[in-house]
Amino acid sequence: MTSISTAPEDGRLDPITGAITGERRQLTNLAYRMLGSLAEAEDVVQETYARWFAMSRQQQEAVASPGGWLTKVVGRICLDVLRSARVRRERYVGEWVPEPLPARTEWPAGATDGSTADPADRIVLDESVSMAFLVVLESMTPAERVAFVLHDVFRYPFSEVADIVGRSPAACRQLASSARRRIDASRAPVSPTAQRARVVREFKQAWEAKDINALIGLLDSDATAVGDGGGRVTAALHPIEGAERIAHFFAGRTRPGRLTLMECTVNGQAGLAAHLDGVVVSVYAFDIADGRIRRIWAVLNPEKLRPWKTG
Repeated sequence: MTSISTAPEDGRLDPITGAITGERRQLTNLAYRMLGSLAEAEDVVQETYARWFAMSRQQQEAVASPGGWLTKVVGRICLDVLRSARVRRERYVGEWVPEPLPARTEWPAGATDGSTADPADRIVLDESVSMAFLVVLESMTPAERVAFVLHDVFRYPFSEVADIVGRSPAACRQLASSARRRIDASRAPVSPTAQRARVVREFKQAWEAKDINALIGLLDSDATAVGDGGGRVTAALHPIEGAERIAHFFAGRTRPGRLTLMECTVNGQAGLAAHLDGVVVSVYAFDIADGRIRRIWAVLNPEKLRPWKTG
């Protein structure tokens, strides 16, 4: 991916350029929630800036709200990406899981200094990026997802959403309402942060001990585990359903002595990362309700673990 320069040769930003570069954090947050992929979000934001700098100075000065212009372009590009993603994900090997993000304080050495421009630096970790939330967003139509994220998450009025989605404000209100019903239907009682962390810790200990009974006790009877290897590494091609099947699957996995499970934060919630010789090779996100694990998402595709790699 080609980096877009946003400063003149003397290194000083003019007012317009300074204003639009200040939007990068918001744009990256927006694109990640729309796409569930940090890599794709970064590409969308870069393409948006490329279009801005391709305009003449006169065209740029004619834009009343540069931030609004950038948001509109990001939204429209994301809509196109989501439409094409449906076809691409049908060809994806195995299950597709959104790209997981580490907590800001847990990045590898070198990932947080000023010399790196990792876009994860601009992602705000809140409920709207939890793995459970992103997975529900994946079930929506592209128009529903864009309308919902713009209005319900980022509070854009429907008049502006309509301009981006290419439908009337009333139609966008219906899209967001439909998306909201999907979100509400999937929500479970929120477990306290400390309880979620405790359950994940106990799951780690039971997995390491290959204690099937302990694993079953931590899982909801109707739990589901999903693996994403993308055809690049070995992973279960189909979801594993039921507490007993999941427990036997994890207990039966051979883990070399060099593979270490570490507690961490995945998309703002308690999770696990497996390290092999100091490199993260898989990340596990959990959906926990009433002290039981309802869903496990295991991301093993190395292309989705870029933010977890050492610098």
